Amino acid sequence: MDGTRVSFLRLQNKNIVIFGLANKKSVACAVGRVLVEQGARVIHVVRSEERAKTARKLFPDSPVFICDVEDEANIIRVRDEIATGVEGEISGIIHSIAFANYSQGLQPFHGTVKKDFLQAIDISCFSFIAISNHFKDLLAKDASVVTISISTTKMAAENYGYMAPVKAALESSLCFLAKSFSAFSEVRFNAVCPSLLKTSASAGIPGYIDSYLYAEKAILRKKALKTREAADTAAFLLSPASSGITGQCVVVDAGMGMNYFDQEIIKKTVG
Repeated sequence: MDGTRVSFLRLQNKNIVIFGLANKKSVACAVGRVLVEQGARVIHVVRSEERAKTARKLFPDSPVFICDVEDEANIIRVRDEIATGVEGEISGIIHSIAFANYSQGLQPFHGTVKKDFLQAIDISCFSFIAISNHFKDLLAKDASVVTISISTTKMAAENYGYMAPVKAALESSLCFLAKSFSAFSEVRFNAVCPSLLKTSASAGIPGYIDSYLYAEKAILRKKALKTREAADTAAFLLSPASSGITGQCVVVDAGMGMNYFDQEIIKKTVG
């Protein structure tokens, strides 16, 4: 024994590609910080040059690439750039990308605009499949691919609109990707599914603040979920420590989903 302490997560010097950083409040940013703490080599892929500038300020030691995933050709291009510019195989990918365009304002679900729904599916769901496909030859045999979803896709939150069905499609993709990749690798696919978080993207959802405050009351500890808590779970799923987990949606909601009949909420509602 040489006295060297090895982290439980064993992420030291592993290349992890993170798609989706927008700003310091992003889930992607929180995941990146956890991974850097664990000694991983983080590679950021962002949507625009403006976001690239932000990423470089937040992660001065990390390479940053630009890719608007709505055009699949960009995914192929950035894959080639990473293959050329990054030494070593990729041990993990984080997919933290979601987009919704309410072109006609927030509508009842049955009034969902087709072009908005299909664009959301393309950017929020198909991009995960396309990234997995085009990066497959760069991945380590036992790599881990993790996406960010929501704590439940069956809660009909009116202000979340059509994004819950989009996230349901994303979650369903996990099993099919894990199965198809098993023909030639041991790559794992999982999702982190947090309850409401205080992110800038979430702030754009109509009525989100009220939903966030309600969620805080429904959580057992009466404190909202922290983005860091979701990020810690993502880091675990990226690591060899979670080698037995694949095709799963790991809910991180501090007990919110089992506390609908909280006495404090009941009294305020019917009292």
